Amino acid sequence: METVSLKLEQEFAHSVEKAIKKHHYTTKTEFIREAMRDKLKQLELEEARQRVYKMYGASNRKTTDEELHKAREEAFEELEKQFQ
Repeated sequence: METVSLKLEQEFAHSVEKAIKKHHYTTKTEFIREAMRDKLKQLELEEARQRVYKMYGASNRKTTDEELHKAREEAFEELEKQFQ
């Protein structure tokens, strides 16, 4: 495991401490790890959304409702596979 040193402004550190107590985290490390995991998931989701938009949302041609429905289903299935 790698050690990372982190400096926080006093007010921000106090806010973190309050959140740790309020949400019953046992350590700062646990809180920070979870925050980082959440951020990584958020970034991955945003990247997936951008790929889906590129693949299915950039068409300038007239698209039927049926084609849109199929594209949405395919996009949802792709996202579902990534986040299982």
